[in-house]
Amino acid sequence: MRQPSASPLLADAARRAARYLDALEDRPVAPSPAAVAALAELDRPLPDAPVEPAAVLEELDRLGTPATTAMAGPRFFGFVIGGSLPAALAANVLASAWDQNSARWAATPGTAAIESAALRWTLEALGLPRETGGGFVTGATVANFTALAAARHALLARAGWDVEARGLFGAPPITVVVGAEAHVSVLKALAMLGLGRERVVTVPVDGQGRLRPDALPPLPRPAVVCLQAGNVNTGAFDPLPPVLARAREAGAWVHVDGAFGLWAAAAPRRAHLVAGLADADSWATDAHKWLNVPYDSGLALVRDAAALRAAMGISAAYLPPASERDPADFTPELSRRARGVEIWAALRSLGRSGLADLVERGCRHAARFAEGLAAAGHEILNDVVLNQVLVSFGDEARTRRVISALQADGTCWCGGTVWQGRTAMRISVSCWATTDDDVERSLAAMLRAARS
Repeated sequence: MRQPSASPLLADAARRAARYLDALEDRPVAPSPAAVAALAELDRPLPDAPVEPAAVLEELDRLGTPATTAMAGPRFFGFVIGGSLPAALAANVLASAWDQNSARWAATPGTAAIESAALRWTLEALGLPRETGGGFVTGATVANFTALAAARHALLARAGWDVEARGLFGAPPITVVVGAEAHVSVLKALAMLGLGRERVVTVPVDGQGRLRPDALPPLPRPAVVCLQAGNVNTGAFDPLPPVLARAREAGAWVHVDGAFGLWAAAAPRRAHLVAGLADADSWATDAHKWLNVPYDSGLALVRDAAALRAAMGISAAYLPPASERDPADFTPELSRRARGVEIWAALRSLGRSGLADLVERGCRHAARFAEGLAAAGHEILNDVVLNQVLVSFGDEARTRRVISALQADGTCWCGGTVWQGRTAMRISVSCWATTDDDVERSLAAMLRAARS
């Protein structure tokens, strides 16, 4: 018996999704208390009998849509979260309909080829070596894990140790050096790799969170140095050239965590921030941040593609070898969706100039926020070099009251942080849809909240 067509249901889903996106301009960024309270309806037993798919979709829309935070909209500045570019969102829907388990070329040549093209374009956009290998993963945490696994493999192989076969028991110890402001995702990745959160060597940073090259310790072999491109609070970049020079002398592996800051390399006016970037050994970044593709999407990039494949590759009798690139040889997952499809679509729709403009607009909007807040007498705690702004409205209690008032206002959404002992509101600008008008509306709301 022929199954009923999915077309009506998909058309209904598309209408509901389009209605949701069209409403983001006017709705409060945060969900209302009533919408959140209505989620209690979900707390019920599993149904005994099937439910019509159309009814399921209606219920999902009725309960879920009002309870979302408008992260896809132009005035969410709480984290570095881009919305979804139209081409990337549409590609995501199409790739979901394809439903390809993009592990092996032989089974899914279409998505495997698209991911290979997306990787080439990403390397070109970021100015990274053409021979670099890459894996499309869930986000920066797994990207850091994947790249650092390749580092672990390569360094121990040089020391005559096969870590994938023999594990870390009895292996030569690897010295890991991080800055004091290293992102927690790097530390989590090191923990998962058996290299430890607490056994790392921590290097002091300056007032913007940049690792101080003068404080870099001696680097015994084998060693990994983890640098940061785009501090999550200030947007600052570790000074790559002097650290790379020291690392090269010591034969150390240099890894760059650039969850959002790596994309500065795609904007000519910001490229100076990542001087020396291409001389590192590995890089981690997110595509669901500044590239504005749907969640979840990250990239692990490793200059030595063979080391990445050695750390991540897998074989079995039922997995035939391929003459082309098998995506699963470069990621922790075997079963995986084709995340590279929407990355390809985003880069295809933007081109070099569009990508550069996307980054530059975010930086320009951030500078405008800092200018307007400073002019009103509020203290900006960071040098606004990228898309991050830290503002203090006085002491901790007052700053937190302003943040709460702003979130309740609904015009925009920002969160709080603590930066080198100071409580601050953090503004992160990375959505393709944010306009000058969105910035001015949001700035006015911030100043209202501060006055109240």
